[in-house]
Amino acid sequence: MRNPMAMNIINPGQSLLKKKPFSSSTMAPLTLDPDPPDVPSQIFSVISTHPKTWQKHPSILKLIPSISPSHVTSLYNLNLTPQIALDFSFWISQKPGFKHTVQSYAALLNLLITNNFVKASEKVVIFMFKSCYAVEDIRFVLDFLKRFSGRDCEFKFMLSVRCYNTLLMSLSKFLLIDEMKSVYREMLEKMVPPNIYTFNTMVNGYCKVGNVVEAELYVSKIVQAGMSPDTFTYTSLILGHCRNKDVDSAYRVFRLMPQKGCRRNEVSYTNLVHGLCEVKRLDEAIELFKKMREDDCWPTVRTYTVIICGLCGQGRKVEALKIFDEMLEKGCQPNVHTYTVLIDCLSKENKLNEARKLLSGMLEKGLVPSVVTYNALIDGYCKEGLMEAALEILGVMESNKCSPNARTYNELICGFCKMKNVHKAMALLNKLLEQQLTPNLITYNTLIHGQCSVGHLDSAYRLLHLMKESGLVPDQYTYSVFIDSLCKSGRVEEASVLFDSLKDKGIKANEVIYTALIDGYCKAGKIDNAHSLLERMLIDDCLPNAFTYNALIDGMCKEKQVQEALLLLKKMVKVGVNPSVETYTILIEEVLKEGDFDHANRLLDQLAFSGLRPDVFTYTAFIHAYCSIGNVKAAEDLMVKMSEEEIVPDSVTYTLLIRAYANLGLIYSAFDVLKRMSDAGCEPSHHTYALLIKHLSEKRWMKENNDLVGLYLVSNATFADVWKMMEFDTALELFEKMLEHGCAPTVNTYGKLIIGLCKVGRLAVAQRLFVYMRERGISPNEDIYNSLLNCCCKLGMYDEAVRLVEAMTEHGHLPHLDSIKLLLGGLYDEGDKEKADAVFCKLLSCGYNDDEVAWKILIEGLLNKGHVDRCSELLGIMEKKGCQIHSQTYTMLIEGLDAT
Repeated sequence: MRNPMAMNIINPGQSLLKKKPFSSSTMAPLTLDPDPPDVPSQIFSVISTHPKTWQKHPSILKLIPSISPSHVTSLYNLNLTPQIALDFSFWISQKPGFKHTVQSYAALLNLLITNNFVKASEKVVIFMFKSCYAVEDIRFVLDFLKRFSGRDCEFKFMLSVRCYNTLLMSLSKFLLIDEMKSVYREMLEKMVPPNIYTFNTMVNGYCKVGNVVEAELYVSKIVQAGMSPDTFTYTSLILGHCRNKDVDSAYRVFRLMPQKGCRRNEVSYTNLVHGLCEVKRLDEAIELFKKMREDDCWPTVRTYTVIICGLCGQGRKVEALKIFDEMLEKGCQPNVHTYTVLIDCLSKENKLNEARKLLSGMLEKGLVPSVVTYNALIDGYCKEGLMEAALEILGVMESNKCSPNARTYNELICGFCKMKNVHKAMALLNKLLEQQLTPNLITYNTLIHGQCSVGHLDSAYRLLHLMKESGLVPDQYTYSVFIDSLCKSGRVEEASVLFDSLKDKGIKANEVIYTALIDGYCKAGKIDNAHSLLERMLIDDCLPNAFTYNALIDGMCKEKQVQEALLLLKKMVKVGVNPSVETYTILIEEVLKEGDFDHANRLLDQLAFSGLRPDVFTYTAFIHAYCSIGNVKAAEDLMVKMSEEEIVPDSVTYTLLIRAYANLGLIYSAFDVLKRMSDAGCEPSHHTYALLIKHLSEKRWMKENNDLVGLYLVSNATFADVWKMMEFDTALELFEKMLEHGCAPTVNTYGKLIIGLCKVGRLAVAQRLFVYMRERGISPNEDIYNSLLNCCCKLGMYDEAVRLVEAMTEHGHLPHLDSIKLLLGGLYDEGDKEKADAVFCKLLSCGYNDDEVAWKILIEGLLNKGHVDRCSELLGIMEKKGCQIHSQTYTMLIEGLDAT
């Protein structure tokens, strides 16, 4: 923007334009030059040559869709007269999609104020105040006003009381209370007398931030000025008290209003209803909500939304939906916030189909869902592992021009990590960065947890370095994940070293970190170390919780120290830590292993006496014990009891029953259990199918052979042995039995069999099953493809592996980078550089995280295998394709290349 002091003054009555920059020959429609002028110049050209008819000129009409506020700002800084500028400002503001900004209004005001267009300036100033959509806008406005109110300014512009009031309202909107106070003082200094709107705005501003004491000072100023507080004044005070959670004081103001001759309006009621909801006095809020009509007040969309939000917050979803239906019946149309509250509530309660219908209803009504609306549904799908549905919502979101934010990506990353699909989670890190969004601590912690959960500790450590490079500081959760993962992978001493280093890092170990290491020591059989760490925990004023004691009790049980574990249970209660269901279940499981059902039942009674309810793991422990001694009836009785108590059996529970029936030779009954499992929506595991295959193989062996040694081997086969012995015909027999019992084989069935076979290198049988499933119209999933790919790579069948990669990418599946690492290394070993390069290029188009590709393929794969030249070439390909490799990764690569 030009300095207003340097502008030429145009007085009213002068010609519209000081000079015509174009000759009369430019009266014809503008023609496009090879290098066309910018938009403001084109507009200026039309206006200068057609001062009376420019609004209908074809050239300017064509420009309308491309005119932006910044163009208008530049136009006002050209040689326009104030009147033409005003006419253009009004004309362009009427065009669809155009909105003035504070900058474009400021440029217009420069022109108006310096030419003494006082009345017009006042109107434009008010428009400018109202066009503030962000804190940055209002701060820009304040700076602009200072330039025209300073002592050295030649062109003084005095704000009217109306201007001041509008400015105060804008400041109040963004809770800029200090700035409001300064503006109010300026009013007094400039001798502009405040009116009731001024005082009410000040009262409202302070009440918004809960500063009722200061607000009441301005109420007293109303009285001192000979005016009376009105409905707006008292409604603001109600808001202020509610913001302070002082609902009783808000109620007193509410009751006072009729005594002061002030009518209570919808906002008065809504503010108090909201305050009651905030302090969990929901039934009082509902009662007040119902009384509104008696006071000739009708609930607004905000009133309904506040009640719906309060009900949802307390888990009263049915009542919330009833209020929503009432709202529609009364003709009060829900807004985006109303729908968002309900969608969030339904998503949290796993009523995802209902939530999806509400989103569709919003879109049908022409409402534009916010990023918060979409995030609520995406989060719901991600928590249930329904990632395809979550990505579909992301697609709807993007198609409706709603930009995802960091939380959107964090929820999707968390969902993929939960499903152990870490490569897709890492790929979303790329998308997040492409959207100019910044990964936060949650992003990195989630990815680190995901990498650790699939055993990729090296990648997790690299993410830790990237996190630090980004200026983020790892927290307790970050290190708890590393310590827990190191312990789970048997690297307890390494976890202990990391634990000891936390103090130097400025991280105080919390109960989660202590518990992770205690659990690690227990699983390694180092009970004494675990006890020592518990003592250190107490010395450090870190109180152990039920999880801490459970880890120790479980470790002691594993070491057959049951009596000591029972003593620890008593000690735990004595120090004020309540045992959990898991505590009792661990002990029950251990005593049942000894066949002591009486002791187990006493512990069960103790569990109930503590006010706890047994869960699926408690019942499964008993079912396991009964099945182990062949008492299937007792196990089935417990299944009935579980159903009565609405406890859902899991895959382990059903599998134990299947094994019990199969051990008794009751294969038909075993498949009946599989049918029950299928009907309950519980996916059979690898163990479930391995058990059924084992017993089908045993039955077949008995029928076809008289070799007792062979029968013994089949009967005592481990799960690994089952997959080694399984033939294609056995799988067909399994499918036949499943169909007889009404549970058709699914992609999960084929997946479990193919993955099991691939783990032991039985590729030929796995491939036959793969072909068989496709012939039956069942599409293989990503896990099936990846198990086949990994098996091919490990067996050195690289051509077949390349074909699988092509098939996977065609179907939108991501090959695991560990398999690609083996594949590229194998192809380079065989001298097939062309094919390896083609696979790598295809890989880069799949949307992987560029850093992860560099870590896995280049560093772990090629550098570690000595393929330095190939690594350098592939790095060059990545650079040419514009891959965004982090500086730290790049340094690692260069150091690796130099070292070799």
